[in-house]
Amino acid sequence: FEREHNYTMSLVNKYTESISGTAILKPKEPMEIDLSELSPISPCVMTRQATINIGTIGHVAHGKSTLVKAISGVQTVRFKHELERNITIKLGYANAKIFKCDSVDCPPPGCYRSCNSNKPESFPCDREGCAGLFRLQRHISFVDCPGHDIFMATMLNGAAVMDSALLLVAGNEPCPQPQTSEHLAAIEIMKLAHIIILQNKIDLIKPERAKEQYDEILKFVHGTVASDAPIIPISAQLKYNIDAVCEYICRTVPIPLRDFSSLPRLIVIRSFDVNKPGCAVEELKGGVAGGSILRGILKVGQAIEVRPGVTS
Repeated sequence: FEREHNYTMSLVNKYTESISGTAILKPKEPMEIDLSELSPISPCVMTRQATINIGTIGHVAHGKSTLVKAISGVQTVRFKHELERNITIKLGYANAKIFKCDSVDCPPPGCYRSCNSNKPESFPCDREGCAGLFRLQRHISFVDCPGHDIFMATMLNGAAVMDSALLLVAGNEPCPQPQTSEHLAAIEIMKLAHIIILQNKIDLIKPERAKEQYDEILKFVHGTVASDAPIIPISAQLKYNIDAVCEYICRTVPIPLRDFSSLPRLIVIRSFDVNKPGCAVEELKGGVAGGSILRGILKVGQAIEVRPGVTS
C-alpha cells in the first residue's frame, strides 16, 4: 500500500505541474506517444481512456445500477429481461470522469463533479461568483455487478478486474442482507483492499434509524477488509451526496500501477454471440470477448493475434 501511495502522490504532483503551466505531456496522436512517458493520469491517457476500474457490489435492489447512473449518466440495465425484472443480470459497464474546481472559493465536496466520458478535460465552474475551472482528476470505469444470489458467478467475474469497490447498503433494510455478506466475502478473497461503503436510500428513513443502521454496518464490517472503510450516507435516486462519493474516490482510491510498455494482455470476463438465430453461414461473425487490459496498449488499426488460440 505504501508503494502504491508514493506512486500515486508522484503522479499527482506531475499532473499538477502539467495543469499549472509546465506541461509534461500534451495529448498527441497515438503513434506519436512515447510509452515510457505514460502514466494512468497522463493527459493523453486519462482524457481518452478510463484508468481505474471500480465495482459496485451489494444485495439485490440496494441501488447499485442507480448509483452508476447518478455518477456517469449511463443506464447499465439495458437488456429486455433485465428491464422486465428490474434487476441486473449481466455485468454492466459505464465510464465517468470526475472533476474538481481549482478555485479556493469552491469548498469540498461541492467542488467535485462527475460527468460522462465525452466531457473535455476542463470547463468553467458554473457556481455563482466562482471564476475557477473544473479540471479532470479521474477517469473511471464502473463494473456494475448483479446482486441476486443466482448470479454470484457473474459477480466474481467482475471482481477479477476491480481496483476498488463501492459496497452499497440500503438504509431501509436491516444490515447485513445475504448478498451483502457474500459480496464482501468475495472481495476479501480477491484481496481487494480499497472499499467505500455507501449507506443508500437515506431519504426513505428517519435520522434515528439511519444512526442505528450505521452502527449495524460498523458491527458487520468489523474485522473484515472493510473495517476502516468510510461510510457515506447517500440517495442515489435523488443524487444526494454524490459529490462526496466523487471526493472520496479521488482521495482514498490510489491510482493503480499500470505497465504500458509490455506486450498487451487482456483478461476476458465475459463473451457473447452477436449472430442472430438462423443466420446464413456466409454472414456468421466471430464471438465477442469483453474484459480489461492488464498491461500494454492497443492501437487503432493494429493487427492482433489471440493466444493460445485453438487448443485440443
